[in-house]
Amino acid sequence: MSASRVAEELSRRHPLQRLESPSKGFSGVVHNDSFGWHLQYLTILGISISTGCFICGLLADITSSHILFTLKNYLALVAAPIEIVISILYWGLRAIDETLVIPPDLPKPPLTADLNFHLWPSVLLCIDTLLLSPPWPTTPANPRASLLSLVTSTVIAFLYWFWIELCYSRNGFYPYPIFGLLDTKQRVGLFALSGVTMWAVGAGLRWVYVAVNGMEEERDAEGRKTKRKMTGKAE
Repeated sequence: MSASRVAEELSRRHPLQRLESPSKGFSGVVHNDSFGWHLQYLTILGISISTGCFICGLLADITSSHILFTLKNYLALVAAPIEIVISILYWGLRAIDETLVIPPDLPKPPLTADLNFHLWPSVLLCIDTLLLSPPWPTTPANPRASLLSLVTSTVIAFLYWFWIELCYSRNGFYPYPIFGLLDTKQRVGLFALSGVTMWAVGAGLRWVYVAVNGMEEERDAEGRKTKRKMTGKAE
């Protein structure tokens, strides 16, 4: 029996079996022999950070732990911009050509799964950031918040670049087809642009936070109230 015939026989599921296994779909979530596993994908890395953020938030609600709440807010500083950038890049590139982000030999994800991976995390984190979080994990806000966000965003973008290059050196393929279409300089430009976009998204979230919730009020040395912007400078 040929290999293709064997694969076809194996892919037939029982009438009462809800999902195909083995398959390139649900079963493939577990069975992946490539170096880096599913953590090659920015989507999965973003989901992992977001999950940690929401778990800390849930445990903080259950235990009323200020430490867990602060940890959740620090994770959200990274998770929210990353998820928004993922949504922008994924849906933007898919609108241009879906083969830039979905390998042609893999099945298209169902719409529900696509939204769960590439849209709802960013929406939920925006709601959490704007309505359920303080303007900055510490009070008062760090005066170098904007610079810290820029450095963090740039470091994350280039760490991911180094990571996928390591995976490529072991596997011989990139997790997203677009990376294989670009040369080294173009990939550097793409990741630099992604880092700046992530920083701009973070800055935009802080601006919207001020528009929705206002600015911090503090008292100066003479007991007068002052307003502190997200940059940490008093007015």
